[in-house]
Amino acid sequence: MSPVSRVVLLVTSPRLPAGLLTAEAWDLVRAFPVRAAVEGGQVAALRHVGVSVTVDARPDAEALLRDADEHGTAVWLAGADGDEDFARSLGMRIAREPGRAELELMYGSWDPPGARLLDAVAVMARLVAPDGDPWKRSQTHRSLAKYLLEEAYEAYDAILADDHGALREELGDVLLQIVLHSALSESAGAGWTVDDVAGGLVEKLVRRNPHVFAGAEVDGLDDIVANWERIKKEEKPRDSVLDGISPHQPTLSLAAKVLGRLDKADFEPPPLPTDTDLGGSLLRQVADAVRSGLDPEAALRVTVLDHMNRIRAAERAAQPQHEPGGDDEDADDLDGGGTLQVQ
Repeated sequence: MSPVSRVVLLVTSPRLPAGLLTAEAWDLVRAFPVRAAVEGGQVAALRHVGVSVTVDARPDAEALLRDADEHGTAVWLAGADGDEDFARSLGMRIAREPGRAELELMYGSWDPPGARLLDAVAVMARLVAPDGDPWKRSQTHRSLAKYLLEEAYEAYDAILADDHGALREELGDVLLQIVLHSALSESAGAGWTVDDVAGGLVEKLVRRNPHVFAGAEVDGLDDIVANWERIKKEEKPRDSVLDGISPHQPTLSLAAKVLGRLDKADFEPPPLPTDTDLGGSLLRQVADAVRSGLDPEAALRVTVLDHMNRIRAAERAAQPQHEPGGDDEDADDLDGGGTLQVQ
């Protein structure tokens, strides 16, 4: 009995350079006939090293099976989307004639971690292209600034709510802002792109974590934080302990940041105001919170949100309750179980 022929569906990552394949995949395409649905980078890369590839504009399962009959194995080089429709029809065709050929899936390359970030960059580049989205093309860094804050706060809300599903979505919206700002900078010829943003981040992370990347010895978290602050100070010499603090952040956060910086100051800071006005009183309470390791902004936010819930409960309790029976309007307020629906 002759051995069963083999049809291999070869899938590769469209996010990696064409021709970057596993050794097993290269051995396969060099040894057996290869077909594909369209011309493309992967086809060109194979042909460049002498691999013969037949492009079938209309994928033909029968032709692939004849190749397998003749050579023992035939290869279908899937496109960027995996050619799912053809793969399904091919599988159904082989199932109609058991014993003629076996269908095998082989991954010639895999998406690396973070591959979908490349998709995000590509989609945004399309949106800000001359024939892309007019709204996005009309934006500036300044016009988008409020959206960056809004998305960051929505992510913050998801964190406080311990809603990890919402956090995933909101971080995507934050990422949208980063990618959009970068795309606008690139299209305007401002001198930096999303690669510059990511490259700067990578360099900073490597530089500020010598205990991970440079073999520096540390004794606990305090040493790690101290190294970070020391390297940061070397990178950005400052004339004031307050340099780098954004004055546009919420005032409670601003106060906490200023008072936190004073703990690291190498001079005697001025005393807190002792007057009895509201501002002075609030600042002293923030100072107490910072000394206790608390976040006054988060603490007030939790309390306000809890009070909002109590307000809504009081509103519901204060709504008039309709007695069942009487006119049709009252009857409409009853659900199928005969209980009142508070509207």
